[in-house]
Amino acid sequence: MRLALLGCGTVGAEVVRLLHEQAADLTARVGAPIEIAGIAVRRMGRDRGPLPVDPALFTTDALGLVKRDDVDVVVEVVGGIEPARTWLVEALRSGKSAVTANKALLAEDGGSLHDAAAEGRADLYYEASVAGAIPLLRPLRESLHGDRITRVTGIVNGTTNFILSAMDATGAGFTEALEEATELGYAEADPTADVEGFDAAAKAAILASLAFHSRVTAADVHREGITEVTAADVASAKAMGCTIKLLCIASRGPDSTGADSVSVRVHPAMIPRTHPLASVGDAFNAVFVEAEAAGQLMFYGRGAGGSPTASAVLGDIVAVARNRLSGVRAPSESVYADLPVRPMGEAVTRYHISLDVADRAGVLATVAGVFAKHDVSIATVRQSGRADDASLVVVTHGAPEAALAATVEQLRGLDIVRSIASVLRVEGGA
Repeated sequence: MRLALLGCGTVGAEVVRLLHEQAADLTARVGAPIEIAGIAVRRMGRDRGPLPVDPALFTTDALGLVKRDDVDVVVEVVGGIEPARTWLVEALRSGKSAVTANKALLAEDGGSLHDAAAEGRADLYYEASVAGAIPLLRPLRESLHGDRITRVTGIVNGTTNFILSAMDATGAGFTEALEEATELGYAEADPTADVEGFDAAAKAAILASLAFHSRVTAADVHREGITEVTAADVASAKAMGCTIKLLCIASRGPDSTGADSVSVRVHPAMIPRTHPLASVGDAFNAVFVEAEAAGQLMFYGRGAGGSPTASAVLGDIVAVARNRLSGVRAPSESVYADLPVRPMGEAVTRYHISLDVADRAGVLATVAGVFAKHDVSIATVRQSGRADDASLVVVTHGAPEAALAATVEQLRGLDIVRSIASVLRVEGGA
């Protein structure tokens, strides 16, 4: 089996090392040796450290490498939309199996890759695109194929989980926790993709597509980041017996007309400390799957980094290589359900709303009246402070997101409400 490796950064270099170090075992597992036919890179002169490969294998002509007749498998770990899409489509259409870790491409235009794989009767594997080394996508695609998945809730971004875990443990604010994450190498110099939820949204789209047999793209995902989460929010969550996590939530259920549909969203939320996801700390990932027959399942482990991601890539390489030797294909894309995505306004959520209010008679009744007007039921109310420090914390029962948003908007316009300090969703039955 001869493979073309596109990209030799942190993950690509680790793939090369593991292929070398585990060569004998991989040969036994596959049934034939795995050899690197070539490695495509952007810059030839970059220092990649000592790699156990012939320097002559490196090239800047990725497309030329993909088109070579002696290549069986194409492994893409470059990232981005183009030119990665062109390379992978070319490989798949020509009948070459492909392995990718490219979550952005899969979430934006995974359909074109699956179509190319069907055209070329080739395998497309992408376990490394979500949650690093955690075996997650293949169980969704194969092990749970005989079940009906109803909900997937996950912590799928290590950077934001580290930041929120640090805020919870130390009482630090967002900026301080981000600085610590950057110093320790958990956050990029530009952390926007992580802290604004773009990375998690791409992964949520991939998970929803597999879980609900429908094509879901990143554009379908409601996305909010963690930059507005404050130390006061974290303290308020603690007072409720909760912690705050950036969650990706994909669920299947009826829309406003009763038709089957899916809801996919990424946002910070309070969850009770008794929930299995609450104890997931540091930069770890975990995904909680609920299915009708299997019940509740949880997948946990390191979700990023060179070695964990390379481990997932190698697992896919072994799978596609064995399939090629056996002359078989993996299960093709399953999108038979073709379910529509519900608007965020129809998602049923709960809210935790912190209000700075005037300290005078009738405030609570007025606030409660606004909730009642929008048919939002109040679960608990906590009032504290006096004069300029007077505040109300309201936790609602489940209601459509649109009704909750309208409630908050009307509260902002009341003269008795000086400000709305924070609005957070509550998940997990807290």
